[in-house]
Amino acid sequence: MHPAILAGLIAFAVAVLMGPGTIRYLRRLRYGQQVRDDGPKSHLTKQGTPTMGGVIIVTALLVGVLLVAPKSDILLYALFTIGGYALVGAMDDMLKIVGRRSLGLKARHKLVGQILIALVPSLYALSVNETALLLPFAEAVWPVHPLLYLTFSVLLIVGFGNAANFTDGLDGLLAGSTAVAGVVYAVISGMAGYPELAALSAAVAGACLGFSWFNAHPAQVFMGDTGSLSLGAALSTVAVLTNTHIILLIVGGLFVVEMASVVLQVAYFRATGGKRIFRMAPIHHHFELSGWAEPKIAVRFWIVAVVCGIVGLMAYWV
Repeated sequence: MHPAILAGLIAFAVAVLMGPGTIRYLRRLRYGQQVRDDGPKSHLTKQGTPTMGGVIIVTALLVGVLLVAPKSDILLYALFTIGGYALVGAMDDMLKIVGRRSLGLKARHKLVGQILIALVPSLYALSVNETALLLPFAEAVWPVHPLLYLTFSVLLIVGFGNAANFTDGLDGLLAGSTAVAGVVYAVISGMAGYPELAALSAAVAGACLGFSWFNAHPAQVFMGDTGSLSLGAALSTVAVLTNTHIILLIVGGLFVVEMASVVLQVAYFRATGGKRIFRMAPIHHHFELSGWAEPKIAVRFWIVAVVCGIVGLMAYWV
């Protein structure tokens, strides 16, 4: 059996097996979700649902990778980044739980931590890759200055970590979308000659699918920032290490749209003195407040993720 497929299956099995016991333990600790007062009113019923379920995802993908993937420096850098972002997310989740509020770490503190962690794989990529970005739909690269290459790599990791965090707003939405992107990047990594990153990407997909068993609507557990930040970091770090920065913007198009909706909403609100483009951002909440049922939004966004993944794979393949 191909190592990537085996890593994905192991991660899926570990997540499914870990789920019930972890959920019971989180309930016993009273690690419940704190729902925003200004969010959709339908989300008030989610108050107290166990959170920090991202430990299931991170543990499952680590087991899958460490048991199967070829060991290499590049894999260690990827796992360091995922673990670092999971730690930042766990600190954020803990502050929310202890403080009984929907806000955890201050934004600037979280951002500094993310940048410092992202610098590590970005500097490694700079040292081993040509400072040229692979262009989509073309057998060509775009040579860039090393400092620009480093900056773009760091921004991609930090940006996707937070984009995944914004996407994690509905039951099953982020886990399902990331599973799709993980499968696509398992294929891309394998084609690019990185079997260890192919196994890692497949393990991300498998762990997300296993977690979805418990996160499907109505969710028994939420991944929290522990899961969302680490998943965004996983995808973007693999993209940086495989030198497919721009391809990720296509494969992860759904995450880009979610992030863009927040940026546009905030910018427009400030520029117009309080007017809004969307009923609520991120954009999945706009559709929710427009009357779409939560499961319908999740499934339709998964479809968008699949389309983005196919287009992204074509962009790399051509």
